[in-house]
Amino acid sequence: MARNMNAEVRLEGVSLAKGGRAIFEGLTLALSERRIGLVGRNGSGKSQLARLVCGLVLPDAGTVRVAGVDVGRDRRRAIDTVGILFQNPDHQIIFPTVEEEIAFGLSQQGRGRRDAQAGARDILARFGRADWAERPVQTLSQGQRHLVCLMAVIAMAPRLVVLDEPFAGLDLPTTMRLSRHLDGLEAAVLHISHDLAALEGYERVIWLEGGRIAADGPPEAVLPAYRSEMERLGGADDLADL
Repeated sequence: MARNMNAEVRLEGVSLAKGGRAIFEGLTLALSERRIGLVGRNGSGKSQLARLVCGLVLPDAGTVRVAGVDVGRDRRRAIDTVGILFQNPDHQIIFPTVEEEIAFGLSQQGRGRRDAQAGARDILARFGRADWAERPVQTLSQGQRHLVCLMAVIAMAPRLVVLDEPFAGLDLPTTMRLSRHLDGLEAAVLHISHDLAALEGYERVIWLEGGRIAADGPPEAVLPAYRSEMERLGGADDLADL
């Protein structure tokens, strides 16, 4: 089994509560595979786990480290270590033009303005989108905005990329194009998805249930078990997502 030890994720005794509700209580987990899927019903803690791994949320107790970096407390090093692609690109994009959006992340890594701009143009050229540099983001389709976010993440060369339902609401051709770009990533990937087929070729899948690990193993074992349980529960909302 392929390993990417440089991107190892370690959660040790992690507890987290939101609005008086416990989401995780003493969660310990080690992730070292290059392609890991994460499944679970709505409210199971998937997105909160993604935010913990990216350092966007601090645990109430315990530690979260990626490649040895305490991502919640060492934000400067976390920016170099882990990136995230959200379900809605409009929750991620903050600048008016494509080049500015991509260059911003590079400037956060300490690169000067000209260097950041050059880096943005380099990644646009790599993706065959050099003509997008001055294009207003608002003129792009949702799939194109997803691609901008992906390019911004890749330009920063993180060791781990977290995908939080990145294909939700996209049509099949757009999903296939973005999937090809993601398949070519050298970085490790932690992919949260309701699309079980998207995770079938992964090395490991984790099933979260109520903030706890219900199953953890190869996709050929975890995914059928998860699907069967959702069908047994008759969860209409979950089945619609599947």
